[in-house]
Parts: sequence; structure tokens; C-alpha cells
Amino acid sequence: MSSDDLATLTRRDKRRGILLVLALIAVAFWVSAQFLQPAPARRIVLASGAGFGLYHQYAERYRQALARDGVVVEERMTAGAAENLRLLLDPKSDVQVAFLQGGIADTARAGGVEMLASLYYEPLWVFYRSAQTLTKLTQLQGQRIAIGAEGSGTRAFVLPLLAFNAVSTENATLVPVGGDAALSALEAGDLDAALLVGGVQTPIILKALHDPALKLMSFARADAYTRRFPYITKLTLPAGTVDFALNIPEQDVVLIGTKAMLVARPGLHPALVDLLLDAARDLHSRQGDFEDAGEFPGIAPVDLPVSGDAERHKRFGPSFIHRVLPFWVATFVERLVILLLPLIVILIPAINFFPQFLRWRVRSRVYRWYGELALLERDVATRKGELPVEKWLHDLDRIERAVEGIRTPTSFASEAYTLREHIGLVRRAVLAKVETQAAAS
Repeated sequence: MSSDDLATLTRRDKRRGILLVLALIAVAFWVSAQFLQPAPARRIVLASGAGFGLYHQYAERYRQALARDGVVVEERMTAGAAENLRLLLDPKSDVQVAFLQGGIADTARAGGVEMLASLYYEPLWVFYRSAQTLTKLTQLQGQRIAIGAEGSGTRAFVLPLLAFNAVSTENATLVPVGGDAALSALEAGDLDAALLVGGVQTPIILKALHDPALKLMSFARADAYTRRFPYITKLTLPAGTVDFALNIPEQDVVLIGTKAMLVARPGLHPALVDLLLDAARDLHSRQGDFEDAGEFPGIAPVDLPVSGDAERHKRFGPSFIHRVLPFWVATFVERLVILLLPLIVILIPAINFFPQFLRWRVRSRVYRWYGELALLERDVATRKGELPVEKWLHDLDRIERAVEGIRTPTSFASEAYTLREHIGLVRRAVLAKVETQAAAS
């Protein structure tokens, strides 16, 4: 339709067309808004652990990694994994991400907390002072045992295992201390055994491994634990792994352990999940004392459901936009694409449809009179007896005046002209019928 044609359209037609396009744009923006997430936060609160543990050390590394992309990681030091879980479940807590370990959170009470990735193995270390060689937890009956401080992951992890081995407050002294306090008490002879959970490189565990006065339990029934506790893994520490020169340990040690996890509240922004998992890959993918290269970070479930965003990231990696653009630029572009894509999908057909709509509006003003004219023509052709000639001619005059008043673009002038010719044909048919009837009478 040319500009001259558009100029002949009525103001009402133009207004209706514009309103239609605006309505389509509004629908497009509404559809986009259903999928558009808010921009990711620039601050994450991460619950770590006590100052002597690996969680605290890794929190600092995650802080440095995410700082490169302009995200501030605020560390919340805690007593350990059990307190971390409590903070994640507390709606008043601003903790969004935390380190956790398997065996302390069953899915039923985890309240939707999701695992982003497993990070490394955390063995259970049983250090003891005894002339006897211990190979089973049942042998701790009657002993003074450090089981970890309140709120620690160690305490939450070992209590079910002790109960499974019939070790309780009725037949042993369970002392709620952990870390440096537990090791110092063990070295001083105030305790008979100390149970610790953590990686080999945890300073307190390295210190205990290098103390010649302490022994390390090798679990004789490690395979049985893996059958009864799905989150437990059998681990082997080969002789000399910790210190080749001092041959620590002196012989292969069989341990049981679980996995450290990076977990988050539901709804953590996918872009932040990607950042955290990229940092996890850089920090945890190397070969370790128990880990094969590339084994971590992993998304095999431990005892929490796995985040869908984490599964997507593991399978496909970061998006192409995030691979080629800085984090915040990529995030803006992704949100812009989500906003504009439905708009484009709707607007392109709308733009193509708009001229058709205008053509239909113009034709409708002409075609609406064809229906009335066709009825009148049929009446003229079939009427018998007295003829309502005056009414017919009056209706024809009315239709003709209405058609003459229609403003149509030049490209539609032929249709209006054809209609007027049709009116003339019907008028001649009326006059011919009058003459025929007069001749017959």
C-alpha cells in the first residue's frame, strides 16, 4: 500500500491499526517478562567453617575467584557443616551458599537445599592413644572420645556411626570438642581418641598425622559402611602419601569418608551458579590424596538433590555469550535477548500483517454493501405480484450515496467503481421489471 493510499485512510482505521500493534507489543513484553530473571546479585554470603579447617581456606579462594568478575563473596565463619545447614534453612539468615558434607542432611529436612557440586573427599580420621591396635569403632566402648563441637559437621557425621557400633554415653565418655582443643586433649592424655572429619591438608589433621605418639585407625569393615550408609565411600591412604621422607603413614590405611559439597538455597541466580562452578572446577579438578584428576567437581548425588542449573552447567558448560564476553556484559546481553526475542517473534509477523489488516479495513467498507445489494437484487428477480418499486429505488439511492461517500485509496478505486456499476445493473433490472409488468398488464 503506497503513501498516497495510506493518506486516504480514515483516522479511525489508522488508530485501530496502531492500537493493534501496541497490543501485540504489550503481549510480547508480557511473555518476555515471564522468563526474564532479575539481574544477579553482586554479593553472596558463604557459610564456611572454623578457622582451622579447609572450608575456611577454600572460602578465601572462592572469594578471590569471584572477585575477578565483580562479585563479592562475604564469608560467614561457623562451627561447621551442621551450623551451615541450619543457616541455609533459616529464612532470616542471609546465607545463600555454604560448604556441607554428606551424612548430615537428609533430604526430608533439608528444605529444598540443593547441591551445586561435590568438591573432594572428607575422610573420618580416628586418632587414638592405646597399646592395642584398633580397627573397629566398637573398640571405642569405655573410652573418652572427642566427637566434635556442637554445630560441627564432625559431630553430626560420627554420632550415627557410633550408635551403629553400639557406642553411646552409656558405655563411653563422649566429649563435645573438636579441632585444636580435641587434639591438644588427646596429646595431653585427657582423651583416648579423637574423631575428626576433613581433607588430608586440613592443618589439624596434618599435625595429628605427624605426631608419633598418636595412632590412626584403619577400618577393617569399611565395605560394610558403604552398604549401610549411601553417602559413605571407602578410601585408601597409601603408605608414604602424606610424607615420603618420614613414610607417613607407615602402611596403607583404609578409611571411610564422605564428600564435601558446595550447596545453595533454591533460586540462586543461574549466572551465579555458573560462576561458582567455574571456580569449583579451577579449585578442585586436580588430582588429590584420594581424588583422581577430573573426578571433582561432580554432580552425582550425595544426600541432597542436585541443582538443575548445576546439571546444565556440567553437561553444556557456560553459554557461548559467557565464554566470549565479560561476566556482567554477558549477563546483560542474555537478559536483553530474553526480553527482545518474543518481541521480535511477534513483531515481524505483526509488521507483515499490518498492511493486510489495513487492506481488509478498506475492503470491508466496500464489501459490506454487497450483501445488502445482493439481497435487493434477489428480491427484484424473484418478486411476483405488486412490485415495491419506490422502496427498491430508495434503497438503491441510499446504497449509492453511501458508496460515493467512502474514501478509498486509489488502489481500491476499481472495487468501489465495480460496486457502483453493480448498483446501476440492479437499477436497470428494477426498471426492466416494471416495464415487463406494465406490458403484461
